[in-house]
Amino acid sequence: MTGDLLDGRPKTFVFDLDGVVYVDAVSVPGARVTLEALEGAGHQVLFATNNSSRAVDTVIENIARRTGFTAQPAAIITSGLAAAELLVDDDEVCFVFGSDGLARTLIDRGIRVTSDHEQATAVVVGLDRGLTYERLTEAVLAVRRGARFIATNDDATYPMPDGQYPGCGALVASVERATGVLPVVCGKPNPPMVRLVALRVRHPEVWVIGDRPETDLAMAKAAGWGTILVLSGVTHAAGDVPDDLQPDYVLESIADLAAPMSARALRRKG
Repeated sequence: MTGDLLDGRPKTFVFDLDGVVYVDAVSVPGARVTLEALEGAGHQVLFATNNSSRAVDTVIENIARRTGFTAQPAAIITSGLAAAELLVDDDEVCFVFGSDGLARTLIDRGIRVTSDHEQATAVVVGLDRGLTYERLTEAVLAVRRGARFIATNDDATYPMPDGQYPGCGALVASVERATGVLPVVCGKPNPPMVRLVALRVRHPEVWVIGDRPETDLAMAKAAGWGTILVLSGVTHAAGDVPDDLQPDYVLESIADLAAPMSARALRRKG
């Protein structure tokens, strides 16, 4: 690609959230200015997150509380929604090893949810900060009995101000190890999430902005979209990115998108 990303052509920018727009409860400096500048210039702003613990309305509230930017429901895409899309036509009864927000996401799409693992025909695993050994055991027993094993995502960690906390992938790995069953993974960079994002895209030119090469950049490359790595989350150096996932641009943070890319890009492919 040549020229400035912020030229006159309308584009779709797909932002990850954790580590990109905010870190825990703190906005990345300049996030609101950047998001509002993009929308004000006629670009489409979407948010695609592997965090399945929150329903769409809660994600919107969190973005507004942390950054001051108001997102519309159609702009929010979560790995929980991707799991719901995978399940919506299959008449499954789902045991949720995850948050109340994930359960609500499934219920809102008309998917049956049960708290009785013995009745479950599918187990959906998401990030659960209130997990217990009992709930883990129930998920394992259901999968061992033959319930379909679905993971909203398999991110090993997620960024917090004091370091990397265990992510959904750590819970998924526990169920996988105890059952010997591989899950269907719905979040970035897997096909269910790619399809869901593609359905929301409004412009032919799409750029994905993320902090995790193996999810954000890999999803973009799978779909043929442009890639922008920011160093505000789990990745702190461009040299840490595998050769096959090298981004088109590397920025310190999304605040740099509010300025001309040619002046702010730390690294750009030729």
